[in-house]
Amino acid sequence: MQQITKIVITGGPCAGKATAMSWIRNAFRQRGYAVLFVPETATELITGGVAPWTCGSNVEYQMCQVELQLTKERLFTQAARTMPEEKILIVCDRGVMDNKAYMSDEDFKAVQKALHGEAVQWRDSYDAVFHLVTAANGAEKFYSSANNAARYESVQEAIELDDRLAAAWTGHRYLRVIDNSTGFEEKMRRLETEIAVFLGEDHPYEIERKFLIEYPDLAWLESNPLCHKVDIDQTYLKSDPSEEIRVRRRGENGNYIYYETHKRSLNGMKRMSTETRLSKSEYRRLLKNADPNRRTIHKKRYCLTYDTQYFEIDVYPFWDDQAILEIELRDENTEIRFPENIHVIREVTDDPAFKNAALAKI
Repeated sequence: MQQITKIVITGGPCAGKATAMSWIRNAFRQRGYAVLFVPETATELITGGVAPWTCGSNVEYQMCQVELQLTKERLFTQAARTMPEEKILIVCDRGVMDNKAYMSDEDFKAVQKALHGEAVQWRDSYDAVFHLVTAANGAEKFYSSANNAARYESVQEAIELDDRLAAAWTGHRYLRVIDNSTGFEEKMRRLETEIAVFLGEDHPYEIERKFLIEYPDLAWLESNPLCHKVDIDQTYLKSDPSEEIRVRRRGENGNYIYYETHKRSLNGMKRMSTETRLSKSEYRRLLKNADPNRRTIHKKRYCLTYDTQYFEIDVYPFWDDQAILEIELRDENTEIRFPENIHVIREVTDDPAFKNAALAKI
């Protein structure tokens, strides 16, 4: 069966995106993938004379850019289905949600309305998002020496734009942030590894740490531009005791995406995990195989990007004094930097009582 995967490479100015494209092409062709690249739409339009300053308004320009982006992605996917290769990786040099970083919320809503689109559907149409942090944040000397005539942002402006881009994608179920904590070549290797792990090519396990926290300040979370709330309904299916199978409905404002997940524990932090996107009808069909000994978990998840880390805070209707915070890591020894507004009670990674499967027990 043909496997077509669509990912986004995004990030702030001078983050290494252009180099990343070459790196990805070489690395994944060697792994047997046909690698297709959807070029950056803004560059195509502006080079051709269509720009915010040549159109009637920024909103009118953004409508053109979003519509062209969606059209290109649809055509690349259509073309991929005609190809003989079994594994096809479509790599988008920025995606639809990047445009949100260059508009006010009101303007973005106007674009959605004009194009009859929904932000949730646009965001979650990508299988994974990889955000390369601007060199202005953590590798300033390389940003300041960058020789790019088109780059006009100061270091601070580049950091602020980087944050807006991260905010636009926050809420996606598979967002990975690649920071500048290592040298540039190692940054590219980390990106390759993250993509390979997502595709199941390299060590397809997740290292997840889980913390019991005091009930968070929801007003602070909801006012934070780097935080996004999604609704999740999680139902466990009948399965072998050694494996956990669940289906999820994930989204907001009546717009949902559906998934089936299989998980097998290796140790306290490390788990094998595979996930498949479902249609609404497939999701409803699988619900008929729900475990009768577990209730469906309803929760609100606050996805928070903070200091180049991606946290997920789950708030449950049956708790008013505590919540669960999770973070996925590539290395068990990675330092976690908690926001000041989050108050950790204790780590519960190895405590089975705080797993969703346990909380769902009737």
